Amino acid sequence: MKNKFRFHLCLVCMLAFAVAGCKVKRPNDVISESKMENLLYDYHLARSMGDNLPYSENYKKALYIDAVFKKYGTTQAAFDSSMVWYTRNTEVLSKIYDKVRKRLKDEQEFVGDLIAKRDKKPKMTKPGDSIDVWPWQRMVRLTGERMNNQYVFALPTDSNYKDRDTLVWEVNYRFLEPMLADSLRAVTMAMQVIYEKDTINHWETVTGPGIQQIRLFADTLGQMKEIRGFIYYPVENPKKAGALLADRFTMTRYHCTDTLAFAVRDSLNKTEALRVDSLKKLSDKEKTDSLHKVVKDNKDELQRLTPEEMNRRRTGTHREKKPEQIEVEQHIQQERLEQRRERQMNQRKRQQQRNQPR
Repeated sequence: MKNKFRFHLCLVCMLAFAVAGCKVKRPNDVISESKMENLLYDYHLARSMGDNLPYSENYKKALYIDAVFKKYGTTQAAFDSSMVWYTRNTEVLSKIYDKVRKRLKDEQEFVGDLIAKRDKKPKMTKPGDSIDVWPWQRMVRLTGERMNNQYVFALPTDSNYKDRDTLVWEVNYRFLEPMLADSLRAVTMAMQVIYEKDTINHWETVTGPGIQQIRLFADTLGQMKEIRGFIYYPVENPKKAGALLADRFTMTRYHCTDTLAFAVRDSLNKTEALRVDSLKKLSDKEKTDSLHKVVKDNKDELQRLTPEEMNRRRTGTHREKKPEQIEVEQHIQQERLEQRRERQMNQRKRQQQRNQPR
């Protein structure tokens, strides 16, 4: 029994030594992992700040980086040599950058919340499917009086809203004492979604306690622009009627997962593009054919005209003829007449010879 225990103990010790030996040992001149994480976080912030500087202040980029190195008591050379070792040990560097990335993301969300509070707007929603995008308080109490009988909201969209998203607004209603009959109380719950091409809305009448919801969805109206809604609780006599407590507000956004509608829409867009392209080609072809026809009709005439004649026709002036030119033209016309008469006489002689009997 003792021998087995010693054997197992030896195996455990050997395994522990093997694991310790496989661990990467960091040299003393390399910046530690915790310090490198903080340094990289501030280093990337400084680089980002430097990239947003105007051209006249580019000299501040180097000052920002030097300030980071002074903060952690190191230099550019020590940082570069440490990064050489970390790049050779990618697993260690990957763990460090995972932590840096998480810190930068948290910082971005925090700054976004501050900007939203400053501008009195809801913060940017989280990406993904089945996300609750309700940014405000989740409970409201309405007494039915004129100054406290309705709750209105307007929720702008952001880049995380996709085409053909589905929105589900859900509210839990409870009527407080004194209780009235269902016929004497009515709550109107309405929701409206403004799209790029049109607007859709829906409303419900609530007469009893419980969870009520409105679901809105559009297939071909484009991107969402804004979401609006209200709860209206009118009461004739607030003293006799009880207050309304609406809580558990949720606005769930669901992304569309099917691809059929996208395929149909893409095919329609492609068909429309092909039709427009074909009409454009036909129009261009008709224009080209008409141009070729005009050029072809005038080609012979243009080839027979001399530059002087073209210039004369363009200016509308008549060319003056010299006496020698007039004499030559008359002589040419006389020769053409004589040649025509001679041809006619020859034709008559041949005709007479054919008609003579043999």
